[in-house]
Amino acid sequence: ITIIALCALLAFLLPAALDTRLRVVSYEIPSEKIMVPVRLAGLTDLHSCKYGERQRELLDAVTAQEPDAVALAGDIVDDVLPEENAWTTVSALAEQWPCFYVTGNHEWWSGEAERICDHMEALGVHVLRGDAMTMELNGEKITFCGIDDPDSGESGQQLSQLEKCDKGDTFTILLAHRPEEITSYLDGAYDLILSGHAHGGIVRLPIWGGIFGNDGTFFPEYAGGEYTISDATLISSRGLGDASIPRFNNPPELVVIKLNP
Repeated sequence: ITIIALCALLAFLLPAALDTRLRVVSYEIPSEKIMVPVRLAGLTDLHSCKYGERQRELLDAVTAQEPDAVALAGDIVDDVLPEENAWTTVSALAEQWPCFYVTGNHEWWSGEAERICDHMEALGVHVLRGDAMTMELNGEKITFCGIDDPDSGESGQQLSQLEKCDKGDTFTILLAHRPEEITSYLDGAYDLILSGHAHGGIVRLPIWGGIFGNDGTFFPEYAGGEYTISDATLISSRGLGDASIPRFNNPPELVVIKLNP
């Protein structure tokens, strides 16, 4: 009877655990630096994966959230899968909203990171490589900063550049692909850090959370979710796709961040 009950429970839970339908995950961040609400859509780790005809499933999900800007935090373009789905997505997003992009490790593994950055810029995307850019969104000035993935060999120098930037009293966001590097980001006085890379830990279990880290370790500390470190908030997205390992109890996610007064 026990074995039958366990099998029945597994049969009931397994379809939900293997559910790969896109979900929207929202976070609310209050700040004294924000006078009027600002909404950001965060996309990471698309890996050139398909989301319906002409990427409509993903694009419609972004549109429904009515963001003021879109942040692309790396691994949008895969190093193995064809690039078409990535460019269809980015082109459509950049036509409607201000978009900000940093590279991930897979763009560098492709050997085409420089070309990818150039194409992003040609589409109107703001590519951040040790740069800080202040933009008015919904009447509120927001500063976006970003660094290349460490596989570029330039991220440390870029962080040093950003630490010297005068960010004033604006709400400041850092786009940095790898959440496990969080301690190296903290000297930059960022209010929000948006990362991806960990893919939610691939397999997620109750209590334990994410199981596998991309660095070969188990139980990665920042696999997915919201974390407070010093005075900064880290949001680590579980990402939109995985080109190699199926997800378990870990559906792909579109992140929506609401900055509130």
